Amino acid sequence: MDWLTNIFAISTLLATIRMAVPISLAALGGLFSESTGVINIALEGIILMGAFAGTIITNTTGSPLLGLIMAVVAGTGMALIHAIASVTFKANHIISGVALNLFATGVTFFLALVLTGGSQISVQNSLPKFLGLSPVIYVTVAIFFLSGFFLYRTKLGLRLRATGEHMAAVDSVGISVTKMRYLGVLVSGALAGLGGGYLAIEQANFFTKGMSAGRGYIGLASMIFGKWTPWGAAGAASLFGFSQALQFRISIPFVPDEFLQMLPYLITIAVLVGAVGRATPPAEDGNHFLKEG
Repeated sequence: MDWLTNIFAISTLLATIRMAVPISLAALGGLFSESTGVINIALEGIILMGAFAGTIITNTTGSPLLGLIMAVVAGTGMALIHAIASVTFKANHIISGVALNLFATGVTFFLALVLTGGSQISVQNSLPKFLGLSPVIYVTVAIFFLSGFFLYRTKLGLRLRATGEHMAAVDSVGISVTKMRYLGVLVSGALAGLGGGYLAIEQANFFTKGMSAGRGYIGLASMIFGKWTPWGAAGAASLFGFSQALQFRISIPFVPDEFLQMLPYLITIAVLVGAVGRATPPAEDGNHFLKEG
């Protein structure tokens, strides 16, 4: 029963924490965006773009900190494109997000080939570990605490959430719906970009084509399963992180390894099916703001 012992080992717990970081940051990013009523399917592509930008800058400058900052910048830039398309030009949120995902997959692969001649780039430096964990993990925990306070205890956070529930009411008291939506989407891009930078620089120590591997979509599933709350999303992301950690930590007799590799995606499907009808999204999710008069 060695596999059962491995499930509850400290190493599995630490692996769960490491695996959960990019998913939880994507989930929190999705929460900020959808709190204003903008669906951000582009989180998958944003993670990938953050991973690529972070890798290139880290290798160019020798500074993983600058790499992580650039990952945030790249993620915010991708989110800005999504905001312009979906908020300003009122494109379908889903179509805009899918288009950005396809763009990120293609452009990162192309640039990797141009810059290095291959689709995989090793990361030359990473941040010093603290108690065996990347500093980004501690920053992520702090971000969740601050986000919970911001969304539920500040005036601006209330305005963001109100925008996702009733845009006309927000507009009627003189608050710019467009500004609130841009803010939510840009924050989502910054968070997912940081998740991508962490994935490449701190977790995998390399960039490769398509390395986001569904983490943006799993982040959205975590947000839904967590009922659009920061701590609910963090808990759900930890569940997915645990399922990913099991892929490398256990081998169950008579269970093919391929099944364990499928586990995070099977759990994603199960979570989404189970959440249907039980999790209520913001009322304005996916809607466009059409100012009267």
